[in-house]
Amino acid sequence: MTLTETPTSAPAAAMGRSKLSVEAARPPRDLQRTFQLVLATIWLLDAVLQIQPFMFTPGSQGFSGMLGSTATGNPSWIAHTITWNASIVRHHPVLTNGPFALIQFVIAFGIVSRRTCKAALTLSIVWSVAVWWFGEGLGGVFLGSATPFGGGPGGVLFYAVLAVLLWPREPAGEPFVAARAVGVGVAKAIWVAVWGLLAALFLVGSGRQPKALSGLVAGLSSGQPGWLVHLDRYSAAYLLHNGTTAAIVLAGLCAFAAASAYLPSSVSQTAIVLVVVAFAVIWVAVQDLGGILAGGATDPNSGPLVILLALAYWPIDAQARLQRQASADPPPVLGGRMAFTARLARSQGGLTP
Repeated sequence: MTLTETPTSAPAAAMGRSKLSVEAARPPRDLQRTFQLVLATIWLLDAVLQIQPFMFTPGSQGFSGMLGSTATGNPSWIAHTITWNASIVRHHPVLTNGPFALIQFVIAFGIVSRRTCKAALTLSIVWSVAVWWFGEGLGGVFLGSATPFGGGPGGVLFYAVLAVLLWPREPAGEPFVAARAVGVGVAKAIWVAVWGLLAALFLVGSGRQPKALSGLVAGLSSGQPGWLVHLDRYSAAYLLHNGTTAAIVLAGLCAFAAASAYLPSSVSQTAIVLVVVAFAVIWVAVQDLGGILAGGATDPNSGPLVILLALAYWPIDAQARLQRQASADPPPVLGGRMAFTARLARSQGGLTP
């Protein structure tokens, strides 16, 4: 026995090899499933906000009044459909809002279960489009007010996009999670379309008007906690003096993000980090966390959804992709001398170098 050896060194080494073997055998975390659960959590928050007392109140101060206000300024044929829906909710607030909330709970818990995930995501797409039309007035796109600062082109649309990108499918070595459901080419096209649209909305209509942007922040301050009201004062003042510059810079950032889909992965990572930080700041300092702390919100707005969409495109390390592929493939069948060597190594507590 040498000076460096101890009687317990062999058992300790065997335990170390056993631990490494267990860790190697453990399947890697499924990022798509993680993102699906995050989406389910946001849907659950949406459902909880839907059962606030004021949502069951008739009149202009209730849910129907909120719906009816989105009709103003829209083309007449769109406005008529919105006011028709609002009138039904006004006359039957409990019978309408109750099922609305139930649908969102069903979507949230349906995504959590692997067995019902596809059905829940399908329902979420249909429901998102309906809410975007009847509940958000098409996100203000026809009004020229669909700035991403305020959630344009409509936060609920991102639920539908995420449902498509997170559709359950077995991994096949894709370079990012969003490509698993629709393929790399389609996923990149969706990425370019989303960020190209956001870039355009920062520049058109009220998206780059300082007074409109400052007024947007000021209008959301009512009922917010003190620290958020204090932050809103800085945000409103900044946008009043630098709103156009901020909109142009963010439009350029979105355009850069769109182009990054066809650039090296290091550039894509940089773009994703930048847009995640930018929309996190917008969600807190401009959207006021969707107004959920003021007690009058119906959803958390677009901030968390845009961030989740961006993270679904984060480049996956090549080694991690190989590990996922290996965990999905059946173990190879060893024969002859290789099988004997593997059995001998297992009997000794691990593979020898």
